[in-house]
Amino acid sequence: MRAPGRGGGGSGSGGSACAGDTGRPMAEPAPPAAELALRRRLPPRLPRRPGDVYVNMKTDFKAQLSRCQKLLGPAGGCAEICIHGLGLAINRAINIALQLQAAGAGGLRLAANTSTVELADGLEPQGDEDGRPPLARARNNSAIHIRVCRASPPP
Repeated sequence: MRAPGRGGGGSGSGGSACAGDTGRPMAEPAPPAAELALRRRLPPRLPRRPGDVYVNMKTDFKAQLSRCQKLLGPAGGCAEICIHGLGLAINRAINIALQLQAAGAGGLRLAANTSTVELADGLEPQGDEDGRPPLARARNNSAIHIRVCRASPPP
């Protein structure tokens, strides 16, 4: 049970003349959502190496699979590749890695790591505004990094 006169709201408990006054200066109000355009920025990429494959949902699955097969093949020159998938492309990255393993007849090993990537979206005013800077919104997205390498033959 609470002591009378403490917390709980009611008259006189705020100590301020205005109900929502926090003592901080008021910021300029944000423009209505109808006047803003969402600009999704590209995610930060890992260093681009010859064996890195960034999987997306726009490119055809067979084209991405054949690119991985060429990199792992004798003419590709890569002993290992790293398949990166972000967000919706995680399932496709896993599927590509499993297809490579099935086609390799036990000659490939997989090692998967997951991570969370922070993405920044920009909310830019539409049209000619008064030089307002664009608003930024951060969000998190899941990612997977699958290392595919040739398995050494058993001794």
